[in-house]
Amino acid sequence: MGRPRAGHGLWTLPPGPILLASASPRRRLLLRQQGLDFRVVVPRVAERFEREAPSRAARRLALAKAEAVAARHPRSWVLAADTVVAVSSRLLGKPRNRREAEGMLAVLSGRRHQVVTGLALLGPGFRRVGHRTTGVWIRRLTLTERRAYASTREPYDKAGGYALQGLGALLVERITGDWSNVVGLPLGLAREHFAAAASVGRRRAPKRPGRRGRGRSTLA
Repeated sequence: MGRPRAGHGLWTLPPGPILLASASPRRRLLLRQQGLDFRVVVPRVAERFEREAPSRAARRLALAKAEAVAARHPRSWVLAADTVVAVSSRLLGKPRNRREAEGMLAVLSGRRHQVVTGLALLGPGFRRVGHRTTGVWIRRLTLTERRAYASTREPYDKAGGYALQGLGALLVERITGDWSNVVGLPLGLAREHFAAAASVGRRRAPKRPGRRGRGRSTLA
């Protein structure tokens, strides 16, 4: 486990199993499209917002999810993410019902908002947390459009109440930044996290004793 398919070459991974601490099918799909082998372990963490900056909220929740799974799997590499949508100083989570979905769409309609995803990677002797921010503009939506979209199943497990990769693409006017971040997992940041973990692992690996060559110095 924990290795990309042969010939990939774009990911540098540490040795050992990789666990995705998320129930999100979109995050699972993004990683599988990259050819990574991993197992899903769903964390039990309440997603509560405090009075804090969007980036701090996303990083805090991502780390809490990673820690919840890493506590049970200390020898694995645990990747966890959390996405929040921010309109000015207001944080939008996942709508629980149609009324909340329609309300979030009304707030987003005709405005720019920020999609912030916190990403945490924990492993043996390793901890790294970061985030990515993407700007998204939602076009001005009519009441009929808001009601129509809220009547689908798309809004109810997505921060902000829409899905860029689904019918929600029709709501978006433009984006600036990482599109995979809007889907829920910034792939570039994940690649950086894993590369850092692999680098630490190489530095900590015990060195093999070199062979003594006949009549050759071991010094370069």
